[in-house]
Amino acid sequence: MIKKLLLIVLKTVLPLCLGTFLIWYSFTSMTIDEETQFYKTIKEANYFWIVISIMLSFVAFFSRAQRWKLALEPLGYETKFWHRYHAIMIGYLINFTIPRAGEASRAATLYQTDKVPFSTAFGSVIAERAIDFILLLFLAAFTAFIGYSDFFELLEQIKNHQFPSSGAKEGFQWKLIVFITMLIGFLFLTFFFIRKIAFRKKIIGFVKDVLSGLFSIFRLKKPLVYIGHTIIIWSCYILMFALPFYALPQTDHFPLTGILLGFIAGSLGIILTPGGIGIYPVLISLVVAFYIGEEYSNAAGIGNALGWIMWLSQTLIMIILGIISFILLPKNYSKENVETEIHTSEASN
Repeated sequence: MIKKLLLIVLKTVLPLCLGTFLIWYSFTSMTIDEETQFYKTIKEANYFWIVISIMLSFVAFFSRAQRWKLALEPLGYETKFWHRYHAIMIGYLINFTIPRAGEASRAATLYQTDKVPFSTAFGSVIAERAIDFILLLFLAAFTAFIGYSDFFELLEQIKNHQFPSSGAKEGFQWKLIVFITMLIGFLFLTFFFIRKIAFRKKIIGFVKDVLSGLFSIFRLKKPLVYIGHTIIIWSCYILMFALPFYALPQTDHFPLTGILLGFIAGSLGIILTPGGIGIYPVLISLVVAFYIGEEYSNAAGIGNALGWIMWLSQTLIMIILGIISFILLPKNYSKENVETEIHTSEASN
């Protein structure tokens, strides 16, 4: 009972508390001028680019549903497009409440609609996640290569909290907090890896899943089509992130390196808290302030505004589409059965 409660706190409560704290911090850390600029930027933004960004998200969602079909076909299962799509959107929705439970819900939902065994569907989702994780690493490496100096200068300014647009040089001790958090995390991981056999097996299993996911595409009937959908998905993701920069006159000339750094930072934020709540806008604000801070005195307000516009637009569309998918699921869908599958999967992990 205590172990289960501790897991709930670590996986759900702590990330939500961190996100809530960062929401509070992102607003209270702004000066009066930056706060005024924040609301002015939101009011005057050109939302045409936000709408185009949202439309691209539909392309990514549809392509992901089609890619999932290619992974299931060699296993002998024919599934309906809309069933796969609904499962994906419900997975996104659940991830906002229970971190990393969306993968299990996808598999459980497809079992209810198309009778694909939970373990089979879940394995295909893990392989898909592994491939996407590897692509994110490659993109991060590419970004670090082309923006080497910017990356380390930005990191140093984050640690020292010395942005050109910051109203106060002294403030929240990011360097100390980041160091302590990383140290505690490292010690916990080391302890569990050495002392807990189940945890060690899980880490080793994850590495194996990443490697097997990478090579699984070569066992598909249509590997080139699978790769094509993967390119479409990630191209949409990057464009979805880049287009909102054109919504503001202060960022419509933003460099490619900055956009990619922001994309990587935002992706990490989504991993750290459910749906990137709180931390996503903060990270985007830091990147924006770094690049335009010398040109605009209220860069923090501009960056915060852009971060919130980007996060809210994508979050709201996923929540809305997730709710619609819940409503439109076939009648043989059972919410109780899906929740049972999710809890079973979590217990096994």
